[in-house]
Amino acid sequence: MKDVIIALDFQDKKKALTFLDRLGGARPFVKVGMELFYAEGPGIVQELKERGHRIFLDLKLHDIPNTVRGAVGNVAKLGADIVNVHASGGIAMMEAAREAAEASGTQRPLIIAVTQLTSTGQEVMNQQLLIPGTVEEAVLHYARNAQAAGLDGVVCAPMEAESIKRELGSAFLTVTPGIRFAEDQKADDQVRITTPAMAARGGADYIVVGRPITAAPDPLEAYLRYRKEFMGGADAYTA
Repeated sequence: MKDVIIALDFQDKKKALTFLDRLGGARPFVKVGMELFYAEGPGIVQELKERGHRIFLDLKLHDIPNTVRGAVGNVAKLGADIVNVHASGGIAMMEAAREAAEASGTQRPLIIAVTQLTSTGQEVMNQQLLIPGTVEEAVLHYARNAQAAGLDGVVCAPMEAESIKRELGSAFLTVTPGIRFAEDQKADDQVRITTPAMAARGGADYIVVGRPITAAPDPLEAYLRYRKEFMGGADAYTA
């Protein structure tokens, strides 16, 4: 189940598709986030599915349970393979998301919950968000709530995946952004980062990689290298 998900953090469809064309025959698992989805609407998901991509629709839904229920019901019909919500919305909201996915009448997407953004460090969490304890403790608490709600897994920093797997079981998915090669540990706006090999050893199921691939001089080479380090040499053209 392990795979590398490329974050299509582009301003519009033209730039996203131009990038994907540079990958030749590869059809990687891709992430469509707020920037691209809000620019292009649901059509971008449908077009990428038609091109053969699996899609992580990263909209981080967070609202009252009934609103999230309706939103998940709609995006499930687009064919997204993974949809996420914010764990801080509470168990009832996460249950509503799961129930909507199950009732969508389509192939059920995996529903996962964002724990703490990788841009959130200890000081921000404690002082600005008034959440006590360590980041790791907060992330594990959110993960327990997500599992209690029947979700498939969580988004977490790679160094937190191991403790989540240990406590909640190997079947509970961990999707980890904040991945860089050892020689390229420029964090950008992320503060909790690690390498693809370390993420694999920690038990991550999926790693999400954006700029280190999309901004690389040879993005296919970068993508293949991430797959090799994370997945042990898996072929880039495997769906």
